[in-house]
Amino acid sequence: MTKRLEDKEIKLIALDMDGTLLDEKGEIPEENKKAIKEAHEQGLHVVLSTGRTIATCRDHAKSLLLNSYLITVNGSEIWDMNGNLIERNLVDASNIQWMWELAQQHKAKMWAASCEKVWVDEMPEDINKSEWLKFGYHIEDDKVREQVLTSLNEKKCFEISNSSPVNIEVNALGINKAKGLKKVCELLDITMDQVLAAGDSLNDISMIKEAGIGVAMGNAQDIVKQTADVVTFTNNDNGVAYAIRKWALKKEMAGIKK
Repeated sequence: MTKRLEDKEIKLIALDMDGTLLDEKGEIPEENKKAIKEAHEQGLHVVLSTGRTIATCRDHAKSLLLNSYLITVNGSEIWDMNGNLIERNLVDASNIQWMWELAQQHKAKMWAASCEKVWVDEMPEDINKSEWLKFGYHIEDDKVREQVLTSLNEKKCFEISNSSPVNIEVNALGINKAKGLKKVCELLDITMDQVLAAGDSLNDISMIKEAGIGVAMGNAQDIVKQTADVVTFTNNDNGVAYAIRKWALKKEMAGIKK
């Protein structure tokens, strides 16, 4: 381990949602809620950093009484807790059109987030009339998924990640959760070295890599675990609560089971 975790003064906790903060039922475990409350009481900022749109994460943020920023759509948008949009980074409509045609070519399931709604396995008649934040594919077939990935990479104009092993998420080039976190850190006058970031998938790697303490969930993809400084319990075993208490609040905690 290259970083001395015990020497890190954490001022901000950045949490992915699906597979991290939320359990397999899509709910926030009570221990996670309690640990976030403890962090608030110690004056730490807690930020959701998610691939979800604002519409599908706002209620979770309110339920946790979060009073800081929200990073949504993998960093495409940053919101304050009053619902004000701080920053938005769009994918060009012509690229969305091309990705839609690629999905049809491979008969792949897809979704696309515009600024107004999320489209699933269908698109508006005129794609150019909307502003776009992200395009995604859900492809169970490994061979087809690799073919789509190859086509996307050849364009060299996308930020490509995933939020599960069978999907592909595409943002504008250079837009990711780390970039969003850096903006939030600037607004709060703190550094990335004072951030603890936790996640489970490829769209979390950028922030896990650049945070002072990068935490992989016990259920994370292997590459995420290899990138992180530490691995916590799974999302079904209160892994977020453990990470907050041990590495942000510096509490004595029992060791991680192997």
